[in-house]
Amino acid sequence: MERTRKKPSLRTKYIGDRKFYMMVLAIAVPIMIQNGITNFVSLLDNIMIGRVGTEQMSGASIVNQLIFVYNLCIFGGVSGAGIFTAQYFGQKDQEGIRQTFRYKLWMATILTVGTIILFLTAGENLIGFYLQGEGSAQDIADTLFYGRQYLMIMLIGLPPFMLVQVYASTLRECGETVLPMKAGIAAICVNLVFNYLLIYGKFGFPRMGVKGAAAATVLSRYVEAVIVLSWTHRHTEKIPFAAGLYRTLKVPAVLTKKILIKGTPLLFNETLWAAGMAMLTQCYSVRGLNVVAALNISNTINNVFNIVFIALGDSVAIIVGQILGSGDMEKAKDTDNKMIAFSVMCCTAVAAVMFVLAPFFPKLYNTNADVRTLAGYLIMITAFFMPQNAFLHATYFTLRSGGKTIITFLFDSVFIWCVSVSIAFVLSRFTGMHVLLIYTIVQLADLIKCVIGYILVKKGVWLQNIVS
Repeated sequence: MERTRKKPSLRTKYIGDRKFYMMVLAIAVPIMIQNGITNFVSLLDNIMIGRVGTEQMSGASIVNQLIFVYNLCIFGGVSGAGIFTAQYFGQKDQEGIRQTFRYKLWMATILTVGTIILFLTAGENLIGFYLQGEGSAQDIADTLFYGRQYLMIMLIGLPPFMLVQVYASTLRECGETVLPMKAGIAAICVNLVFNYLLIYGKFGFPRMGVKGAAAATVLSRYVEAVIVLSWTHRHTEKIPFAAGLYRTLKVPAVLTKKILIKGTPLLFNETLWAAGMAMLTQCYSVRGLNVVAALNISNTINNVFNIVFIALGDSVAIIVGQILGSGDMEKAKDTDNKMIAFSVMCCTAVAAVMFVLAPFFPKLYNTNADVRTLAGYLIMITAFFMPQNAFLHATYFTLRSGGKTIITFLFDSVFIWCVSVSIAFVLSRFTGMHVLLIYTIVQLADLIKCVIGYILVKKGVWLQNIVS
């Protein structure tokens, strides 16, 4: 008689040993530290602007929402090539890594030039798109004025940001996560110090308000770029792909075609997803300027806590991508199951802390009581849905690690536009429903994605080596 194969228990399927978690944390913790410090300083930056005035804070937050679309454009542009980079690294193919780097550089340059042209020609109209709700004419005019000031300076920081993303993403995909973290910490320190000096005009520096916040951010971007680029090219024995990196900027046509096929859906996905998030904010903003300010406070706090599931999602892409590149499909599936479970468990604990602290965060801002109360409730709602978001994030990166970019496009950006934005648009414009209830319903709709994501991951449609 043939023996029946014993199914693994839930514990062995979803919980790893000490060695497994040490491996995951070795990748995830540096990313968490870098993102954590970045978002913590963004929080302090936000509070500093918020203490100057609500209009300054709202103007800067609207511009940051627009720049967020650009940031994810760059992320999507380099991520398509990044799938190949991780698998080339798994095969120890340094020339393959160089070629994917050059592709990233071209893509990021094109996106950055296009974004700068767009913001220079249509920036004021884009900011005004968020100022159509309730509020006095003077408050709206002031918010537009401060937003435009902030945007014009922030554009100067896009080129160094682009270079850091190209270099840091490649370094991470090759297992070097510490250097981007160190550079990020240095940049953050510069940002924090010059925020204080330039926003408030301390120690003889000019009092620039919201312009000072933008100037400090731009300066920190250049510091980060100098550190990352100089370190990479001075340590070619540790980072072999950096040797001869600029010997040519040509990318083989065959590889370009492969990356475009896999990467274009990712680029469109990240861009459309970010645009969808910006559109969701615009839908909520029709309820008035208080909602714009409360969302800004809530999103800034959320970003600090979201670092856990974001770092663990990035780790899925790196670790699972490398295993897929080596051809061990069973190990890739087992590792992925454990990483998704670990992400959800960690984020459940983080969400509990965030929920308890939610009423206290908005008190740090110099704004009115209505904004503080609304922001507190928005933070609580987001905390409640954090385990769901952790599962979705890890699922997305699982599908992406195996090159299933068409599926991730449908799973992510098509869903946000067809479901989330549609719900928010209809409820905000055609009902008198409170913004908190609209926000909750939009979050609940993501349960549909959870079911779809679970089925796709369980079926193993992502288990493939795309560089052999």
